[in-house]
Amino acid sequence: MASIEDKYDVLYLIGSGGFSKVRLVETRTSPVERYAVKIIEKTSFIGYEEFLDNEIEVLKRFSRLESEEPLSHPNIVQLFEIYEDVSKVYIVMELFNGGELFDRIAKKGYYSERDASQLLKQLFDAVNYLHQHGIVHRDLKPENLLYYSPDEDSKIMIADFGFAKMDTSNLMVTVCGTPEYAAPEIFARVPYGKAVDVWSLGVIAYILLCGNFPFYDKNDDMLFAKITRGFYEFHSEYWDEISESAKNLISNLLRVNVNERYTCQQALDHPWISGNEAISRNIHDSVSQQLRKNFAKSRWRRAVQVNTVIRNMQQLALNSKNKF
Repeated sequence: MASIEDKYDVLYLIGSGGFSKVRLVETRTSPVERYAVKIIEKTSFIGYEEFLDNEIEVLKRFSRLESEEPLSHPNIVQLFEIYEDVSKVYIVMELFNGGELFDRIAKKGYYSERDASQLLKQLFDAVNYLHQHGIVHRDLKPENLLYYSPDEDSKIMIADFGFAKMDTSNLMVTVCGTPEYAAPEIFARVPYGKAVDVWSLGVIAYILLCGNFPFYDKNDDMLFAKITRGFYEFHSEYWDEISESAKNLISNLLRVNVNERYTCQQALDHPWISGNEAISRNIHDSVSQQLRKNFAKSRWRRAVQVNTVIRNMQQLALNSKNKF
């Protein structure tokens, strides 16, 4: 069996999470080409192997080597190769070096609704593409969104598919994802589908415009209650200068009733994204201050193993289903 070292020099660490590490690799042939390799410890997925299998199945759809007609979208990571040994899986992918979404925003000097609108347009277009090809991401969050390059006009990329799944005729029921971004139907332990991704993008849209989570509580049961009831507010301190059009879009994304929630295409057609209703007023100071303050609260999740995250969410869903 071929090993990754046969073709690549595995170099230094460029990123890490609770489920994997990402290292820079270089080809051993000339000219030298650089990629990122996601290294997954199989022990992290003991009892939850389905998630690793799902990720590989989805990424193979985007691989030029694994598929005769690979999927391709400018805002979705491209897979090149997969290697495997007894203890690890190695996923060789495009290399991004532009940094995480919210980190870049926090460092900007100028940032407006229009900037947020253009970011979301890229994300809704990419997720719409996934949905059209029967893929549900199930874990859209800032940590999974990276800029392609340090350039000011760099595109944003969806870079991690750890919980993604091919959407078959049977609706999904597995409790997974990251709690603050998870749709109410995931916690409710009822069959769900593509609409969970739209909810997550709604949470991201809310944060992009004020720097705060729409749903947050130190107590997990209370967090669940807020999400399942769709309880959030446009607090005057942060939202008075945000356009009504932006609030309207978010209100249609964060609908508890799946039948009333926007699809990705409806979001793309909304005038705040497709038209000129996103205003250009600089909101950087307020948003960046809140991003720095609030994102320290969620960083811990990167260091938690996948099985712990899932067990916690499953227990939260079970407890809350009995309480509420």
